[in-house]
Amino acid sequence: MTLPISFEFFPPKTPEGADKLRTVRQALYVKKPEFCSVTFGAGGSTQEGTFGTVGEILAEGVSAASHFSCIGATKAGVREQLATLKAMGVKRLVALRGDLPSGYGAGGEFSYASDLVAFIRAETGDHFHIEVAAYPEVHPQARSADADLQAYVTKVKAGANSAITQYFYNSDAYFRFVDDAHKLGATVPVVPGIMPITNSSQLLRFSDACGAEVPRWIRLRLQGYGDDSTSIKAFGLDVVTDLCDQLHSAGVPALHFYSMNQSLPTLAICERLGL
Repeated sequence: MTLPISFEFFPPKTPEGADKLRTVRQALYVKKPEFCSVTFGAGGSTQEGTFGTVGEILAEGVSAASHFSCIGATKAGVREQLATLKAMGVKRLVALRGDLPSGYGAGGEFSYASDLVAFIRAETGDHFHIEVAAYPEVHPQARSADADLQAYVTKVKAGANSAITQYFYNSDAYFRFVDDAHKLGATVPVVPGIMPITNSSQLLRFSDACGAEVPRWIRLRLQGYGDDSTSIKAFGLDVVTDLCDQLHSAGVPALHFYSMNQSLPTLAICERLGL
């Protein structure tokens, strides 16, 4: 199977974590990713770690995309960060509204990701390939499904080149989202975000928080395995590989893997798919 793939990492918090991530990246580079993205903490709290990790990936000869959030940010601050990334040789950004650190009021000069996308375009022209987030199962804070779709279309029309979705396990939600967005004139590629299943309690907790639905049949099977991590991983590999197969058969533009800073779960899916 030939399909462009990319991997997401989060900035490590300790020197041991940084060493481990270097090993993980080398293992995943074997799959020739189109790029690797690095996440950004609430309110830009991990900015130094994000930019540092992005710099390492570029130095390893791989294209890197920095996540970039704008909540609580000023235009002057964003302008400075864009200049830093440009000087580092970054050509790709994942532009997000982002979360406020707890205890902060709103503030900042950007209300929505679409404001950030428009600002980046105005400031830097076509220098950056801009990715935005898409929510096939609706953003957890959206007023309604229609409002969420409209917010996505606004981001695309502000100048996004493509989108990466929140992870999902129901391919119908993805296909419906893409169709609905196309009808509203948002025709950029929408890349499915893929989350390997390796730990049931962590996955269920994470999914409840970010609004990704774990279908009842998957939830019940995972709960039925209890603490049997071998069975959870084998079942998860089957489920996620089948999902990727369906998406590939339908002609998705690429797959973006949420690695959670581990190589083995993502490599197992890629091997099974023959990527």
